[in-house]
Amino acid sequence: MAEILIVEDELSINELIRRNLSLTGHHCTQAFDGISAAGLLENGRFDLVILDIMLPGMDGYQVFESAARTPTIFLTAKSELTDKLKGLAMGADDYLTKPFQMLELAARVEAVLRRTKKVETEFVMGDLKCDFDRHQIFLKGAAVECTPKEYELLEVLIRNRNIALSREKLLDMVWGYDFDGGTRTVDVHIQRLRQKLHLEKDIKTVYKLGYRLEVRE
Repeated sequence: MAEILIVEDELSINELIRRNLSLTGHHCTQAFDGISAAGLLENGRFDLVILDIMLPGMDGYQVFESAARTPTIFLTAKSELTDKLKGLAMGADDYLTKPFQMLELAARVEAVLRRTKKVETEFVMGDLKCDFDRHQIFLKGAAVECTPKEYELLEVLIRNRNIALSREKLLDMVWGYDFDGGTRTVDVHIQRLRQKLHLEKDIKTVYKLGYRLEVRE
């Protein structure tokens, strides 16, 4: 779990980001203007800042300068190359332009946290343990033999826990865009994970969409 500061003056977007990142296990603090964000950064310790550029009080660039090298993803409606280059030149870790998909933001958050060593190294739920560093799965302390794709699929479900993922999205994230097989491959691998890891009640089927790993934090 990471401590994430969300700085976005649009209430609906701020809340959407908070809700989705909280579902994946992160603790989020919200700010809606630059001045309050700078105060939070001065008095608190965060693993990551998601920072809009166009803010009341102080703009995102000014807030970033007070962020004490906290890893930052700039979030903005601006799409001009000069704005992107300015943010990256200042030392930002990533840059995402509105509108965006929450899955893309979540993936970029995980990528930055992984680079800064703030991402979780293991996941435990009941008798199940997934060791991300060793790429191993344990059930009641015993290693479970899984294929590489079964492991990758489980890790994707864990990283995006409590979020419904379509079969197509799972296919892209695990098998890649150039995979020739159909979405039936996802169904087969989900069934194997359910049986091997006793996750029949935890990997939920989302009607006409795909699957969700349901976790109570």
